[in-house]
Amino acid sequence: MHLALAAARTAADAGEVPVGAVIVQRGRVIATGANAPRTRNDPTAHAEMMAIRAAAQALGRDRLEDCDLWVTLEPCAMCAGAIAHARIARLYYAADDPKGGAVAHGPRFFGQPTCHHRPDIYSGIGEVEAAALLRDFFGQRRG
Repeated sequence: MHLALAAARTAADAGEVPVGAVIVQRGRVIATGANAPRTRNDPTAHAEMMAIRAAAQALGRDRLEDCDLWVTLEPCAMCAGAIAHARIARLYYAADDPKGGAVAHGPRFFGQPTCHHRPDIYSGIGEVEAAALLRDFFGQRRG
């Protein structure tokens, strides 16, 4: 989660919402992603999507069933869908997202009968630091 938090800080430094993601395969980091929708003018450039794309390219395949995703914020519906399509084995996320999250909140994507793959899910890892990054980022913009 430390690497995902570092990617989140990189996103914040670029003026992006501080979310970072890392994909690990058997203990080895395969890909890292940081939020970049504004920088790339791409609404799909969430940290998870960036990491999934990079991991698929690095491994030369679309299925990442032997990989784990570490992300600093509960994934949204779009990212949860990509996680399912990529067949990510385990999802570790730091902070809950009651407004935009789709794992423990909102549609609870992985609990839907139409979801064809459900990763093992672990939440709250690095939650304090991830939540502080988000609070500070939005506090600076509102203040």
